[in-house]
Amino acid sequence: MDPEALAAQRAAFTGFGRSGSRSPGGYAQMVRARDGWLALSLPRPSDIETLPALVGAAVPAGDWTGIESRIASMTAADVVQQGSELGLAVAAIGATPAPQQPWSVRCERPARPRRGQASVVVDLTGLWAGPLAGGLLAEAGCRVLKVESGSRPDGARRGPAGFFELLNRKKRHLSMDLPEPEALDRLRELIAEADLVLEASRPRVMQQWGISPAEVVAAGTTWVSITGHGRNGRHANRIAFGDDAAASGGLVMPGEPPMFVGDAIADPIAGLAAASVAAHTLAEGRAALVDVSLAGASAWVRAHAAVPIDRPVIENDGCWQVELTDGPVAVAPPAVSDRITTRPKAAK
Repeated sequence: MDPEALAAQRAAFTGFGRSGSRSPGGYAQMVRARDGWLALSLPRPSDIETLPALVGAAVPAGDWTGIESRIASMTAADVVQQGSELGLAVAAIGATPAPQQPWSVRCERPARPRRGQASVVVDLTGLWAGPLAGGLLAEAGCRVLKVESGSRPDGARRGPAGFFELLNRKKRHLSMDLPEPEALDRLRELIAEADLVLEASRPRVMQQWGISPAEVVAAGTTWVSITGHGRNGRHANRIAFGDDAAASGGLVMPGEPPMFVGDAIADPIAGLAAASVAAHTLAEGRAALVDVSLAGASAWVRAHAAVPIDRPVIENDGCWQVELTDGPVAVAPPAVSDRITTRPKAAK
C-alpha cells in the first residue's frame, strides 16, 4: 500500500492541481476573519444561498466581495458557530487539538464468534474516507457489502467513474429504500450479522433511524464511525468536508493567506486511519465503538510530522519548482484565487 498515492487518488482521475488559497476541487476557500483565517467549503448550491445568513446582512449571495468584507469584521469563533448552526462546513485554521492517536475507542468488549473465515463488513459510507476504508478491508479479504439509499446514493457516483470503481470494485452492492421502515428492518438484520460496520453520517442520523451503535457493539460487532469533528461534545453534528477539516487540523501551508496542501486531504487520512483501526479490532477479536474524525486525524498527522511544512514554491527562469530533500521538483504555476461569484468552480 502506498499512502501517498492513496492521498492523491482523486486528483489522478480529475486532474486537480494546486490553487493556492482555493482548494484543488474548487469548493473551499481561505477567508480572513477579524482574528484569523478560516477554511469555508461551499460544495452545494444551497451553501451559496446561505451566505447572507452566515454574515447576518442583506448581502447578495453572489457578492463574494461583500461576503468577504462582512466575514472580516467577525471573529473566527462567531463565523464557525454561525456556520455550524446553518449547516455550513467552516473551520478555523488549526482549531482542532492533536489527539494521542488518530481515533478514539470506547465500549470495548469481546467480539461475537465469527461465522466464517472472512470478516463481514457492512459499509454505509459515501464519498471518499469511508469507501476508501471499506475498499482496503475488501482488498485484505473481508466480505464488504456496500449499502446505499436508493434516493440518496453515494455522492461519489457523480464524480469520475474510475475513482468510484477503484474504491468500491471488490464490494458487493445493495440499494435500499432507506429510511423506509421495511428497509431499516433489513438493515438491522444485516448489521446483526456483520463483524464490523463502517458509517460516516452525523450521530443524529442513526438516532432518527432507531439504530444504536452502542447496542450494536454490546452485541459483539465493531462500529467504526467517521465524523467531521467527532461523535461527542458540542461538535458532534457539525458538518465537515476534507478540505476544511484538514485546515482545522492545521494541515495547511502557512502564509497570508494560508494554502491548501492537497485535495480534500483529510478524507484519505481518515480513511487510512479507519481501515487501520478496523483491521486491528477484527484481528484481535474485539468489538468497540470507534470514532475517526477528519479533523482529529489531520491534527494527529500534523503533530507527528518530522518537520514543519516549509517548502516554498519558487520561480526559476519562468519555471515553478519546490525544493525537496532530493532536489527541486517542477510544479504547476500557482493559480490566482478567483472570486466566488454565483458558486465556486465546478469539479472537472
